[in-house]
Formats: sequence, structure tokens, C-alpha cells
Amino acid sequence: MGPEDLSEALAPLSRHTDPRLLVGPDTFDDAAVFRLHDDLALVQTVDFFAPIVDDPYDFGRIAAANALSDIYAMGGTPLTALALAAFPEDKLPLRVLTDILRGGEDVVRSAGAFVVGGHTISDDEVKYGLSVTGTVHPGRVMSNAGARAGDVLVLTKALGTGVLATKMKNGTLSTGHAASLVASMVQLNALAAEVAVEVGARCATDITGFGLLGHASHVARASNVTLRFDSALLPELPGVRQAIDEGVTTGGAARNARYVEPRVRWGSSVTGMARVLAVDPQTSGGLLVAVPFDRVAEYLDRVDGAARIGEVLPPQDTALVVD
Repeated sequence: MGPEDLSEALAPLSRHTDPRLLVGPDTFDDAAVFRLHDDLALVQTVDFFAPIVDDPYDFGRIAAANALSDIYAMGGTPLTALALAAFPEDKLPLRVLTDILRGGEDVVRSAGAFVVGGHTISDDEVKYGLSVTGTVHPGRVMSNAGARAGDVLVLTKALGTGVLATKMKNGTLSTGHAASLVASMVQLNALAAEVAVEVGARCATDITGFGLLGHASHVARASNVTLRFDSALLPELPGVRQAIDEGVTTGGAARNARYVEPRVRWGSSVTGMARVLAVDPQTSGGLLVAVPFDRVAEYLDRVDGAARIGEVLPPQDTALVVD
């Protein structure tokens, strides 16, 4: 669901507070954090979706990396995962489900965690994902509420998975660009998160379905700051510029654009392509990290592909500024 519809659906629900709940639903964070002891907290998340690639094994890998990313965004370490799968067993051979599950397990295992069970249902459409549990030290939690004026905004993966996956579904994405797309989506955010914690970052969010600006708006609200982005610095995956020039669009991007429009001030020099990139719904995207100013060079040196794209400002009359 898009962020606007989801916010409306959640609005009537009551909120329950407890001092042990360090991060709950109010800040739109990627996962919940629940303190067990002074030096130990649980991190919990769940994520699943329909295939965005044709290869079942790759789909499993992408969905698993996407779910694990929520744990990393909080500064946590994944421990166990439960698989969630919907499958039309009367329409597809069961080996397809086996390949999906194998892909997910391989990625979870590469993260040093374990798939310990799961749940399946019959459905007309394939869906797959994970419920993941991890741990984090309560004093090292990263969250949407941790950004501070003066921090530098760093994005750890290039943008454009939404338009490229759509072009792939249309059968017009080149083999090379498809390989780059899949490689980006299966890449874990483990190192990006580990280094973020080590350099003292206290705010990170993974960029997924709500797009860069949608997730950034949650950071701005939770931290009571304004985030400014330099549109010329937004990194793009190979083939994205061609796809956008060809008019490839997604329904998710349109929903994201409507959601952020009241929350963003666009500069006069921002190109149409940058606008698309900024709201493109990502799958297993990178982390947006608010890095302390004096540790940015170290972070960029240690995390391959990370790009400096903006800064955190004191609160202004708008949550987001794109120049």
C-alpha cells in the first residue's frame, strides 16, 4: 500500500505504550525495538510481496534481502527468520516454490541468521517474504527519530529499481541492466549498517516502497528537522535514465508523489528525471543514513557505493527540500 492510504488506515487505531518499547509504530520506522535488558533489545519486522523478477530463486533472494534490511536499518543483527509464502499450487509446479524458498534461505544464511520455520497459504498470486527477529544494544539503536541538524545524508545504493523492474516485466530491459538490477537488490545492507553504528550515526532508514522522499519525510517528522537533497547527486542504477526517457512509470511512484507533494519544496533547477528518481518505489534499496559531519569521509571510504546526497537542517516550513 502507498504511504497515504496506509496512514489513513492506521489513524483510528489506538496506541499502546510501554517503557520497554524503544521504537514502535509512531515514527514509521522500519522495525520495532523492544528492550529485554539494559544491554539487549529485540528488533522485529515483517515484509513480503509479489514477484518483481521472473526467476524464482532470484525472487527469493531479493525478498529476503529486503526483509533483512529492516533489521539493519535499526542497527541490529538478524538472528532468525520465519518464511511467509502464498502459492497457487494448482497453477505452478512445486519446484518453483522450492526455488523461492531456497533463494531466501541462501540469503538469510549469508547474513549469519537462520530460517526456523514459516507459514504457507494457497493463493492465486505468488507472494513471499520473511518475518525477521534480530538483536541490538539499546544504546546503539538507529531510528527515524535520531537525525540531528548538521548530519550529512548518505545513500548506500543507487536508485531506480522501480522503473527498471517495470521495464524488465515489459521484456525490454537489456541483459546487462537486468544483471545490475538484481545484483543491487540482493546485496545486503549489513556493512552499511555496521559502519553507520561505528561512526556514531543514530538515524537510518532503508529506502523501499515509499521511495527516497517518502521515507525521508518520516525521518523529518520523527526527528523534527528538514532534510535537504541535492538532486544532481542522486545515484542511479545503469539503464535508469534510458527507462525514464522512454516514459516507463509505476503506480507506486504516482502514489508516492502525491504523498510527499505537501511536504516538499522543489528547486527550480530540479530535472524531471530527478523527480522520478526521488519518488521511485524501491525494492531492497539502500540505507539513507544521517552521518555525523566529522565522520562522513570515513563512512564513504568504508562503504562501497555510498553517496553523499544532502544534509540535515534545523526545522523549516517544509519537511523536505530538493534543490
